[in-house]
Amino acid sequence: MMIRLAQCNSSARTVAHISILLGASLATSGMTPQPSDSKQADLRALEGEWIFVEDRTVGRTLEQLSPPMGDKFIFKTEADAIILVWGHGGGGNRDVRIKLDGTPTEIPGTTAGALTRYRASWKDGALTYEMEFIRAAGSAPATLVKREFRMTQDGLIVRSNLGTGSELGPSALYRHPADIPMPAPFKAVIADIAWLSGPWVGSRSSGATFEERWSPPKGGAMLAISRTVNAAGKMSAFEFLRIVERDGGLVYVAQPGGAPATEFVLTELSKTRAVFDNPRHDYPKRIIYELSADGSLTAIIGYMKGGTPRRFEFKREMLK
Repeated sequence: MMIRLAQCNSSARTVAHISILLGASLATSGMTPQPSDSKQADLRALEGEWIFVEDRTVGRTLEQLSPPMGDKFIFKTEADAIILVWGHGGGGNRDVRIKLDGTPTEIPGTTAGALTRYRASWKDGALTYEMEFIRAAGSAPATLVKREFRMTQDGLIVRSNLGTGSELGPSALYRHPADIPMPAPFKAVIADIAWLSGPWVGSRSSGATFEERWSPPKGGAMLAISRTVNAAGKMSAFEFLRIVERDGGLVYVAQPGGAPATEFVLTELSKTRAVFDNPRHDYPKRIIYELSADGSLTAIIGYMKGGTPRRFEFKREMLK
């Protein structure tokens, strides 16, 4: 189960807060902030890293809930431009600078004549940008991606034309990681999750195999290593895992590929089920282990609510 770490970035909120205070000070002194100053304050509020919180699209079923763009994206701003740093798609393009007057920015593709064309605008307190994908020289755009970003009291509301053609439809709430509250921990000690210990193995229909090998609880911790081997017999992923006691509860710590640790807080525990949550993480936000009556183990990763979680079915390995 590969985990990506979401880094916190609060500088944009600090700048925006200072701008709001400045506007209030000018109003008190009888001076009126100029419209351009207000626009710049609103634009600067988009700075930094944004994490998907919840789908707010009207009429969707629980299974249909999903972000209208990536789980995480990053903006930078300038006086007359927005910079799409990371997480905006566009064939992996990064640090794309787009002027807000509608002037197109074109990024060449990997094949001759292919390019991605960007346009952006600011209107009525909202940023909108479009991406057109040109597959060959002289051809019409094959795909149009359109997104709108508007700051609210709850956070940043993002709307897109995902699945609608050209009209904005699906919407979701995003926040800076530090603005997303962490859940209250469930009180437990490491011995309470001893049922997870042991060697667990599973496989896919593709022929790939995966495993998690958990040590018995000892010293306030359980340790594990996870490995995935593809159908060709080559290791395609590995992960260092541990569950540790902390502040009267348990914390699940994941390091995919030996990367920096990402932590998930235990929020639910029984003799057959454990739930670990980190709503500040991009994906997954929730990790669940469930022990079945037949002795098999299921690991589930996904969002805090809805969507289509990924499932890993394990059997306890019978050592020879």
